[in-house]
Amino acid sequence: MTRSELINRMIEKHPEMSAQEVAEAVNELFAVMIDSLASGNRIELRGFGVFSLRLRQANVGRNPINGDRVDIPAKYVCHFKTGTHLHQSLNA
Repeated sequence: MTRSELINRMIEKHPEMSAQEVAEAVNELFAVMIDSLASGNRIELRGFGVFSLRLRQANVGRNPINGDRVDIPAKYVCHFKTGTHLHQSLNA
């Protein structure tokens, strides 16, 4: 589902809200989530899941074209773990 599809589904479920209000709410939600993760905080949505950061250690890779060694720096990646309710819903 894309962001625009999410906005359209929210508009269908809440016809009392304008399309502009729904789009602003969805965009603000994503902005707050991004800011929180960028600050190093985790996001826990009970029943849905947890977003957190994990450090991926630096390692050495290979350039597939010529086989040269390439140093890959350490970096943080976003990790998502499903909540119990979502996990059960997906496997029901």
